[in-house]
Amino acid sequence: MIRLFDFSLQLNGFPLKKAKSELEKIIHLSEEEFITFLENKKKEIVDFHLNHNFFYKDLVGDKTDENWENLPILNKQNLQKPLEERLSKGYSKKNIYLNKTSGSSGTPFVFAKDKYSHALTWTSIIMRFGWFGIDFNKSYQARFYGIPLDFIGYQKERFKDFLTNRFRFPVFDLSDAVLEKFLQKFKTKKFEYINGYTSSIVLFAKFLQQKNIILNEVCPTLKACFVTSEMLFESDKKLLEKQFGIPIIREYGASELDLIAFENPEGKWQVNSETLFVEILDENNNPVPHGTEGKIVITSLFNKANPFIRYEIGDIGILDEKSTPQKPILKKLIGRTNDVAILPSGKKSPGLTFYYVTKSIIEDDGNVKEFIIKQNKIDTFEIEYISEKELVSEQIQKIKEAIDLYLEPNLNFTFTRKIVLERTNRGKLKQFQSYL
Repeated sequence: MIRLFDFSLQLNGFPLKKAKSELEKIIHLSEEEFITFLENKKKEIVDFHLNHNFFYKDLVGDKTDENWENLPILNKQNLQKPLEERLSKGYSKKNIYLNKTSGSSGTPFVFAKDKYSHALTWTSIIMRFGWFGIDFNKSYQARFYGIPLDFIGYQKERFKDFLTNRFRFPVFDLSDAVLEKFLQKFKTKKFEYINGYTSSIVLFAKFLQQKNIILNEVCPTLKACFVTSEMLFESDKKLLEKQFGIPIIREYGASELDLIAFENPEGKWQVNSETLFVEILDENNNPVPHGTEGKIVITSLFNKANPFIRYEIGDIGILDEKSTPQKPILKKLIGRTNDVAILPSGKKSPGLTFYYVTKSIIEDDGNVKEFIIKQNKIDTFEIEYISEKELVSEQIQKIKEAIDLYLEPNLNFTFTRKIVLERTNRGKLKQFQSYL
């Protein structure tokens, strides 16, 4: 069988073989060797960006002592500059992996990864899914995700789905009639695993509960379900286990970084220590003891194209007391919850749908800094945003067209430009809030 998944990555210039062999080496280091590896990698990536990245050198300023604790904390606002100003010397749009963050934190930006660091990301993902008997080259995936609805974007994603052996269930409309169609697909296709947005998968499980159906009885090939992008509450996890009849695995990641934590077969949320260095810090940026909550700050140990050094991701978490440098365990993730929007037609759309809508206004010029969407009535929404320049009527028209396409027509949207946006009591910007 052609290993299409591996082949498609290699075809795009991602050195998968080299990354696999590096990851193997890292995993088999002894505890002492690992600590040496980590210290070397931290020093190496900081030195690289101080010497090759004007943006990072500027951020660090005149601090000549390279004491880790004295390095600045990077946040999403720092990164809202045109990409050209943030790329390291030797990197251009031709030799990088380029993407946008989801803006689920309300602070979107464009980022780059060098091809080797992106190959390592994939290698690390492949390894973790492998813990549960999933092989990306063979296992068939039921994917609960969004999809661009413009013709070219749509075809591109569908082609990617073909290459990566997955069938996509778009999550913009999760009404019962649509969920019934989803169920029919599970009866006819040999899915091995489910992967996608937590809220959408939970809605599907609630639908199955109403119908008194256990999913792996209608689709016996199913092995596991991986939920991502939003919080999974304990009650929802129990519901998923009951209605699907398979293990439910929590994944926590960020597109600009990597997989951050992944539930291991022992049910512990194991932090990715091979390609990332994760710190939990207090308000004054001092490390907190294990078992104490603080803000999650992450360093990407391999990305040379863009500096992500001591990068504050916008989430709050707690590392388990039993964590070691080689095997940190995330005890609790606090933050990143998304609501579901209920529309006049009865259609239910997850809050993340708005990411696809607002993507149409997030340009690389960094004009729109942050946005949140509030649902005040069943047909009335308010978009509050912070930007250097007011949105012009063409941009607003573009958003309205995207809303018609992704949600439904005849919804009322108002756009309010703000100086500051309200945050949760944890300082988290909740991108979508329903006041119904």
